[in-house]
Amino acid sequence: MAEAADFQGTAPSPARRWLRRTGALLAGAPLLAGVVQLPAAAPARAASSSDTVSVSVNSLTPSAPTDGDTVTVSGTVTNQGKHSVTDAHVGLSVGPSLTTRSAIDSVAQRSADPQGIFGSELGDKYVENFAKLTPGVAEPFTISVPVDQLDLGQDGVYEFDVSLSGQTSAQPWEQVLGIRRTFLPWQAAEAGTRTKTTFLWPLISTVHMTAKTGPGEHQTPVFLNDDLAQEISPGGRLNQLVALGKGLDVTWVIDPDLLASVDAMTRNYQVQGDDGTTAAGTHQAVAKQFLSDLQKAVADKQVVALPFGDPDLASLAHNGTSVTGSLSHLKDATDVAATTVQTVLHVTSNTDFAWPVDGAVDPSIIKVATSAGADKVIARSDSLQETGDLSYTPSAARPVGGGTTAVVADARLSTAFKGDLTKAGRATLAVQKFLAQSLALNTQTTKQRSIVVAPQRMPSASQAQAMAQAITALEGSNWSQAQELTAAAKAKPDPGAATKIPSTSAYPSSLRKKELPRTAFEQIARTQDKLDNFQVILTDKSRVVTPFGRAINREMSTSWRGTSWAAGSFRQGVEAWLDELIDQVKLIDKSETKLSGRSATIPVTVQNNLVQGVDRLVLRLTSTMPTRLSVGGKAYTEQPVDVSGGHSQSVKFTTSANANGRVTVIAQLYTEDGQEYGAPVSFDVKVTEVTPTVMLVIGGGVLLLVLAGFRMYTQRKRAAARQAEKGGSDTAGKNPDGPENPEDPEDRLQKESDARSGAGDPEQPSDPTPDTASESVGPSAAGERVDR
Repeated sequence: MAEAADFQGTAPSPARRWLRRTGALLAGAPLLAGVVQLPAAAPARAASSSDTVSVSVNSLTPSAPTDGDTVTVSGTVTNQGKHSVTDAHVGLSVGPSLTTRSAIDSVAQRSADPQGIFGSELGDKYVENFAKLTPGVAEPFTISVPVDQLDLGQDGVYEFDVSLSGQTSAQPWEQVLGIRRTFLPWQAAEAGTRTKTTFLWPLISTVHMTAKTGPGEHQTPVFLNDDLAQEISPGGRLNQLVALGKGLDVTWVIDPDLLASVDAMTRNYQVQGDDGTTAAGTHQAVAKQFLSDLQKAVADKQVVALPFGDPDLASLAHNGTSVTGSLSHLKDATDVAATTVQTVLHVTSNTDFAWPVDGAVDPSIIKVATSAGADKVIARSDSLQETGDLSYTPSAARPVGGGTTAVVADARLSTAFKGDLTKAGRATLAVQKFLAQSLALNTQTTKQRSIVVAPQRMPSASQAQAMAQAITALEGSNWSQAQELTAAAKAKPDPGAATKIPSTSAYPSSLRKKELPRTAFEQIARTQDKLDNFQVILTDKSRVVTPFGRAINREMSTSWRGTSWAAGSFRQGVEAWLDELIDQVKLIDKSETKLSGRSATIPVTVQNNLVQGVDRLVLRLTSTMPTRLSVGGKAYTEQPVDVSGGHSQSVKFTTSANANGRVTVIAQLYTEDGQEYGAPVSFDVKVTEVTPTVMLVIGGGVLLLVLAGFRMYTQRKRAAARQAEKGGSDTAGKNPDGPENPEDPEDRLQKESDARSGAGDPEQPSDPTPDTASESVGPSAAGERVDR
């Protein structure tokens, strides 16, 4: 390379650097339409896409060099074309200074585009040559160059290019066959004003514990699977986060549910299998070591505790507030957060911060986020966008009204480590871009600012490694200094910064599609109602209220986003397990009961298969036909019930029968507040013997009928006798000398009766003598036989 000599000895002056860069730009144009090439000092023409070489920058150290450093670039080149590449070499070049953050984004977007190459290679001394690159074979390279040979000008961010030049049999001339653009932050001396940077270090996982506990007094917890053991084991994601975060000046953001789950693993626990069976967990030692390491890592560091289970604030705001009781679950989750952190980690945590998904906010989210006591909401700048004419990024703290502070994280810095960073080349580019954005932000103004970085909630192990590398470089840089989250929230707000919360309609549809639906909160409310009705009968409520209360918090977890089926399955499992426990206290079915006698006692059995005792239950027995069978002299009666754990108790009811027959009786348990508990039990009672009272009534009726019949019989007998006497003498009963004697009252009644029946009519000479009594045309008397 012709310019190699320029880099020997002392660094060139700024004017000389400018002249050399200008000459390099002029030399970059082809003289004869790509046939005649410039000298080697100028960048070669880019090859066609069919003959390209992939360039990967796997490491660049130091990430942010200062005076006296030596920059070392390592990576690989892989021929992805069909032809071998010969006479190849990897070279380095420094592009122009990038003065804006959007310019950095633009370079990152064309990181592997060989078009538009700026600057000249540093020279033959800082290259690595390859005689031949075979298609599909990766070849490593390492190049080191003193920073004073990079021809850097004033402080700022520079494009830093690593390119592969060579020729192929199809195109036998030197050309750029591959390139990788990255960034070189350059801050030679300490900046006049450093940016105060807060980096959140999230320790959050998915839901692992169920609501179930094993049998017995110890309440052995049951886990959904053994995934948590993998995460906290050496090399696991959470283990890596703890190990990497231990030496960093960051603010820890922790979900207390994770701490409770790992703490449960330190003792006996069970793991649920795919077939529903459970097996004993075996990772107690791993759990104990993880908590020990975590306790050391957070010592003397700020810890922010999210509400237990990391509830999805946006889902709650958009779909849950109309369901009764939903907000109370958020309050419960917040109340238990600080206690859990203190118990497990032995540190005092801060619960003043709420963190919606991706920092996306709207008025309803702000309202819900602060309803449980938090007065600071971690938002993000792509949601709370700047609408003014600020030429720089303002500080994070923004008063948004009602005593609430929005802590607005920088979107570019917060999203720098998303995506697949398992490959070293991608991780290195992410680190360099992050540092470039941070330095560009600092050079925007001389005003002191507080910037917050809120990365993704659950970074992978490779993402965490890249984050740790970037934070380490930032802590050693000349333009940034670490700051805790509470200090950033208290920093003086910039008067020109945006403070208006975007409308609900502006909430990203991509995030809304992944929210928990209203039906999820309705099921949660139904489960809570069952729990409320169940706990009032328990002698030790904590054995049920605590595990189910925490399970309900987990049902609202942010980690369910995008996994609607798994979320629904978990909710169903919690409710089904609660139903199973409720059914452990029930009435035993009864068969038909026979009742003999005036009164009897009917027993009803209450069974309690729970470990603990139950009380404050009321058993009601109701007769559907109280006139036939009464319970305690009424239609129904009640008795209090107390049953020890694992026992049954028979409750006896006194009944009275008034008539024979079958009567349906219903037994139902109630709580003291009148709520039905469990299913009713119905059975029939067959009454086979009436009571003496009923027999007396029936006997009295029969006696009255007998007396009435006897009276009618005597009357008819007397009437027949008089009839016979009249037939023997026509003058019987008359006075020949005067009027007839007054008739006896009984005879007069008999005559009136005979007159109505025609018995006294005179007989005609032609009429035969009757041999039967005359037929009555009137109604027959009671009990009288009627001949037809």
